[in-house]
Amino acid sequence: MRASPPTLNDAADRSRGRRGRRGDRGSGEIAQKPFRQPRLRWPPVELISADELDALHHASLSILKEIGINFLHPEARSLLRQAGADVDADSDRVRFDPELVEQTIRTAPAEFTLHARNPDNNIRVGGDWIAFAQMASAPNSSDLDNGRRAGNREDFRNLLKLGQFFNILHLNGGYPVEPVDIHASIRHLDCLADIVKLTDKVYSAYSLGRARNLDGLEIARIGRGISAEQMEREPSLYTIINTNSPLCIDTPMLQGIIEMSSRNQCVIVTPFTLSGAMAPVTLAGALAQQNAEALAGILFTQLVRPGAPVIYGGFTSNVDMKSGAPAFGTPEYMKSAMIGGQLARRYKIPYRSSNVCAANAIDPQAAYESVFSLWGAVMGGVNFVKHAAGWIEGGLTCSYEKTILDVDLLQMVAEFLEPLTIEDDELGLDAIRDVGPGGHFFGTAHTQARYRTAFYSPLISDWRNFETWAEAGRPEAAAKANALWKDVLRRYEKPPLDPAIEEELDAFVARRKEEGGVPTDF
Repeated sequence: MRASPPTLNDAADRSRGRRGRRGDRGSGEIAQKPFRQPRLRWPPVELISADELDALHHASLSILKEIGINFLHPEARSLLRQAGADVDADSDRVRFDPELVEQTIRTAPAEFTLHARNPDNNIRVGGDWIAFAQMASAPNSSDLDNGRRAGNREDFRNLLKLGQFFNILHLNGGYPVEPVDIHASIRHLDCLADIVKLTDKVYSAYSLGRARNLDGLEIARIGRGISAEQMEREPSLYTIINTNSPLCIDTPMLQGIIEMSSRNQCVIVTPFTLSGAMAPVTLAGALAQQNAEALAGILFTQLVRPGAPVIYGGFTSNVDMKSGAPAFGTPEYMKSAMIGGQLARRYKIPYRSSNVCAANAIDPQAAYESVFSLWGAVMGGVNFVKHAAGWIEGGLTCSYEKTILDVDLLQMVAEFLEPLTIEDDELGLDAIRDVGPGGHFFGTAHTQARYRTAFYSPLISDWRNFETWAEAGRPEAAAKANALWKDVLRRYEKPPLDPAIEEELDAFVARRKEEGGVPTDF
């Protein structure tokens, strides 16, 4: 009979604003370890040779020098001109001398800390640290009971609660689902306020116009209860900057870099280079373009403020050439994730990848594509995994059940990355002597002292034999995940928040709503 899985200490768990304790249901405890970041304790995979990596680098520099990038924001072009870039007088095109690129990006930090309102949830970015962020930006949500539906605030809040509860989700990735029942002019105010109140982890603000960035920065400052000066010393917010592949960065994205980098907040520059659609059909060509676009964005962050925290984002995959639909979790995606990591390490910049799939249901395709995506990222030396839990349908839907299945997968990966202890007591020689040939180890003192913690305790996997599994009603993974997310929402507790901070936050949101929020056109 298998022992109950380990869980967090109740008192410590409550003090951190999440629960992983014994519940009222027959399922007992929910298995998770305390909040901590995994580390990649061995060298990442070098999928291509040093000469091939140099070839990609120099191809990217050729793209930047000969073809250039369209920077659609006049202020950005002015800054680039002052720095010595070749700015076309009659268009948005900017070209870069290779020396300017290589010199400018050197100020990007190799490692830094992102500060949460709960200091226990601060995140290290770079080096061998890995952080998993919940899925973001889905227009739809789904579960087995109610099916697929447009994003709404109730689902948004529920998914935030799941992200807060599970310690393996180290930070919020953005809006898990876009709540379209809130008007776009004030949506960011309600959403960011919900994130501050329902979670105490690091989170993201979208770069969709300067006013949204400024509101997000102020909400982050209020949420931590600190001064603007302290927040500038302690990066507390991040944003995703997606280039408009091929070879373009639009005004809202550039405004986001200006507002965030100038205040020493984190920017993740991520080209969206789908091979065969927004990039060459060959992976080598797509990666050269990805690298050129990433370098252009990273360079701009360092022109705005040398030393501002920035992450190199890779999101190169292929498309189905019959339908044009994006494909994820493919061998091509896995290769590009690994090579993206090599490129980021060449520049000594932290690396972002994703846990993604193209499956439209919670089925074997969703599982194996996610495993491929995640394994390519981890073996590629990833530091920041975006969309780590919940992603299905090529990113169009955040699934409750997929969130649970991904949490189980992430916990397994974290356990795999733990070092193996080879010490006298762990070798178990006394137990082997006691049992001798032909016995078993179930009852030995060595086993009994360790049986609760000897192996990973899964959330979903069923280790019973066929007969006992059949007697239990043949529960399948998706149905078990469905029951588990409901149990988690019953167990969820809001993390503590100083009433004065909550009052200041509510007052700021109310004032900005009275002022009309933000423009909805760019």
